[in-house]
Amino acid sequence: MKRHAAIITGVVALVVVLCGGFYVARNPERATLDDAARKAAPGRFVRLSQGTTHYDLSGPDSGRTIVLVHGFSVPYYMWDSTATALAKAGYRVLRYDEYGRGYSDRPGVEYDANLYDRQIGELLDSLHVTGKVDLAGVSMGGWVTATFAGRHPDRVRTLALFDPVAGTSGRPTGVLYWPVIGPFVFQTMAVPSMADGQASDFVRPERFPDWADRYRPQTRLRGFGHALLSTRRATAGVSMDSVYRTVATAGIPTLLVWGTQDQTVPFARSADVRRDIPAAEFHPISDAGHLPILEQAAATNAVLLAFLAAHP
Repeated sequence: MKRHAAIITGVVALVVVLCGGFYVARNPERATLDDAARKAAPGRFVRLSQGTTHYDLSGPDSGRTIVLVHGFSVPYYMWDSTATALAKAGYRVLRYDEYGRGYSDRPGVEYDANLYDRQIGELLDSLHVTGKVDLAGVSMGGWVTATFAGRHPDRVRTLALFDPVAGTSGRPTGVLYWPVIGPFVFQTMAVPSMADGQASDFVRPERFPDWADRYRPQTRLRGFGHALLSTRRATAGVSMDSVYRTVATAGIPTLLVWGTQDQTVPFARSADVRRDIPAAEFHPISDAGHLPILEQAAATNAVLLAFLAAHP
């Protein structure tokens, strides 16, 4: 009996050692996000209740403020061309890295709607933006901005959604939702390949040869994987239909733009959002995948500028 117990103990110990070694070898997170890591970063930083937020503010101070919110994992640089066009047109453009992404802090908390909602509100307060703002969100940023708009309609003039998440993801099931095992699998199997996987957002990824290299540095900062997995868990089961219907009920003018060849959030999902927000102004963008703001920047910027001008 003692011999069997010793064998089982030895096997368990061996498995733990092997798993630990595999984790260390596969986990790309080897650096801490601190002042030294932020030294070469562009943009600015502000301390909010959950940590430091990395942001960029461009355009004239007297301009109308528009807030650009990125998606699930690509930081605010995904809005580069949009921010340039808006600032040139006289808008005051605010974009930022959501907690857990880019150069913003990675607090050890649940990455749910409340966290993202507080981040936008506190960022606006810290910059003394008291009037109504225009909001624009891409992909998961659609959920973040629509949630904020629905909760704070008094602070939002218009909402622009670009290929937003839609529908309901269903109940949280699968290995990623298991304690201990889920984070282990996500950190060792999903996170290391995320940079290269971003190419699937484009119809013609060869036009963006540096996309993976720009993305990869954030994966080396501790807390990145936790933030993404926590977000994934928090959004599982959330009814995006309900979120968008709240926007419609509030009567917030809404623009909906969708790449017709989107494989990340399929174009067919646009019908769901249009049903939820019947008054939304809809523009399908041909020859574009999940990020028409980049693949068809000129066309998308023209649509956005015309929409903003129509709602002074």
